[in-house]
Amino acid sequence: MYLGIDIGTSVIKAALLDRDGHQQAEASERMSLLEAPIGWSELDGEATWETATRVIRGLLRQTGFDPAAIRGIGITGVMVGVWALDENDRLLRPPILWNDARAQDLVDRLQAENPDLISAVFAHSGSVMQLGCTLPVMAWLAENEPDVLARARHILTAKDFIRYRLTGAVATDESEAAMAPGSATTRDFHPGQAALLGIEDHVHLLSPVARGETLAGAVTEAAARATGLKAGTPVAIGTGDTSACVLGAGAHEPGQAVTVLGTTCLNGVIFDRAVYEPRDLGLLFIVPGERWMKSMVNVAGTTVLDWALETLCPDLAAGDAPYEALGALAEQSPAGANGVSFVPYLSASGVIAPRIEPKARAGFNGLAPHHRRADMVRAVYEGLAYAIRDCFEAIGGVKSSIRLVGGGARSPFWSQMIADVTGAPVEVPEGTQFGAKGAALCAAVAIGDYASLDEACAATFALKARFEPSAESRKAYEAGFARFKAGSEAALGVLKAVAD
Repeated sequence: MYLGIDIGTSVIKAALLDRDGHQQAEASERMSLLEAPIGWSELDGEATWETATRVIRGLLRQTGFDPAAIRGIGITGVMVGVWALDENDRLLRPPILWNDARAQDLVDRLQAENPDLISAVFAHSGSVMQLGCTLPVMAWLAENEPDVLARARHILTAKDFIRYRLTGAVATDESEAAMAPGSATTRDFHPGQAALLGIEDHVHLLSPVARGETLAGAVTEAAARATGLKAGTPVAIGTGDTSACVLGAGAHEPGQAVTVLGTTCLNGVIFDRAVYEPRDLGLLFIVPGERWMKSMVNVAGTTVLDWALETLCPDLAAGDAPYEALGALAEQSPAGANGVSFVPYLSASGVIAPRIEPKARAGFNGLAPHHRRADMVRAVYEGLAYAIRDCFEAIGGVKSSIRLVGGGARSPFWSQMIADVTGAPVEVPEGTQFGAKGAALCAAVAIGDYASLDEACAATFALKARFEPSAESRKAYEAGFARFKAGSEAALGVLKAVAD
């Protein structure tokens, strides 16, 4: 067996997988973000570790598996942000997460001083710099909480913190280093990026970089007591949550399209080289095994359904199976939502694809007195499907099937809609915890059970469902996409003035 651990923004998950990649068991526990000013996003770091240990113990207890049967452990988690440790391995402050926007004013000021800042960052990383990335957060700390950096010994990220607690080994992987931002070509940190943000004196705090499919160390005696795992069990370096989901979906062949429809909606195509086009747009993720994924992200993913439940359908939210009930309500409206469209830029940080606009916001368009709640809910589902098509078109379109993973993949209604809107077949793999699976595959390769991630992905992929595009709804969705594009331009233009 292999154990995969996934440290999410609000949920910690773990899964046990067999040699063929079949998911045998899973466990999870929700966490809450700390109370913080609007635009900030922080976790209780010690509570995160304690939750992870409970999830692991619970998984072992519910399955009855002998911990000695676990051949390797892989860890993934939300990327970037800052988890600062002092010389006694204590967290100096609550960890700052990827979706934190506190560095906005600082980045705006630096860009005013250097208009080429974003392009200079992109030239190495292949990614637009997000505010919650490790380096801009460190720059904010240098200005606002300098004592944190002065006392820090290590700057880690979520998965690296949990792995450190398991093994005592300080390290990070190529995906985190490139997204810090660093260099996508060398798959490492880049000193020039820190200099652009004025924090070159703090780069020594960043962790050594290793390949995700190599070993970091082994479970210590103390970690074994905390988790129920066997001391000495090998632990892989692992990789960021996006890359892990890609591996878990069995996507490692160049040209394969992938959509991760989770908290965010990420859409990308696998390459065997670093791809920097289109310039100054999108994210370039490092995938273990000498792969890259050029991606466009709609910052709000399944969170739009959470919002729709809480705001439009509190009666459904309070009932059993709320997401199934929400989908059933949406199906009461026809394709095209009777002319209602929804732009899903439902994030405090705006949108980063197909353009970058921090002040863009979500909105409904085309509402008339005859429209009902079902039309609005259907428009929410369609808005994400249109955003997926919009993102793929920004990177040259889809030339394969789309591997769909994440919470949104559990909805056959939504999966079929995405196939119809994009015109590409949608493949949903077997399993539920794809991030944990991808991390576990890194462990399987690290201990030599597979020769490469190419082999591991091919050997462990199993198809659950395939959705072919339907010609029946094509006309309605083409009209809906045109309405979406018009609404998107408004959100990226007119609503910016309103936000100002």
